Amino acid sequence: MIAARDIRKSFGRSVALDDVSLELGGGEGLVLLGPNGAGKTTLLRVLATLVRPTAGSLRLGDIDALREPERARALIGMVGHGSYVYEDLTAIENLRFWAAMHGQDAGAPRLRAALAQVELDAVADERARTFSAGMKRRLGLARVLLGQARLLLLDEPFTGLDRQGSKWLAEFLLAFKAGGGAIVLATHSFGSALGAADRVAILDGGRLVLDRPAGDLSADELRRIYDALTDPEAARP
Repeated sequence: MIAARDIRKSFGRSVALDDVSLELGGGEGLVLLGPNGAGKTTLLRVLATLVRPTAGSLRLGDIDALREPERARALIGMVGHGSYVYEDLTAIENLRFWAAMHGQDAGAPRLRAALAQVELDAVADERARTFSAGMKRRLGLARVLLGQARLLLLDEPFTGLDRQGSKWLAEFLLAFKAGGGAIVLATHSFGSALGAADRVAILDGGRLVLDRPAGDLSADELRRIYDALTDPEAARP
């Protein structure tokens, strides 16, 4: 699903990504760890074709994403920090607006089916301002499902969720993978996100300093490696 080679992104003299390469297949989840400012969000935006890299190549499925970004975006769903919902619109009105903006089918059956997939069909006609943070996150995912994404890019998706919301999201991500979808989830925490991981990568200072199968590492080992790679002083006894 993803084949990124030697991705570099500079903003003037500042290097945000320094020769990052990674591969990810369908049905796999990659959790991307790193401290704030490590380049995680920039990498997600490059993978989403929202930011063009300074150098490198990127294929999503069988598409050269740098040459044909519009085609590549049909495969991608991205969920960032915020919920990006319109508070004064109902759940179904939010989806109808998003669908119309992107030239997608805005018929009621399709919209309600997407809400049912994220368990919001019972509140389809309620205004988003009445929703919890978890419900707003689900509404954002319903937007992704409208586009039939096969690659899900998430930036700190568990932030602000209560236990019930975190449990629902973890189950949703596992089901998305089971259906053949691929996930890249960026975070700086060691919480619920790791449940979606088949592989764990660590980004620090714009460089990919670790990329390993998740099953090779216990939580304690991963924490020690993370501290050693991102903060050598903290790793000293």
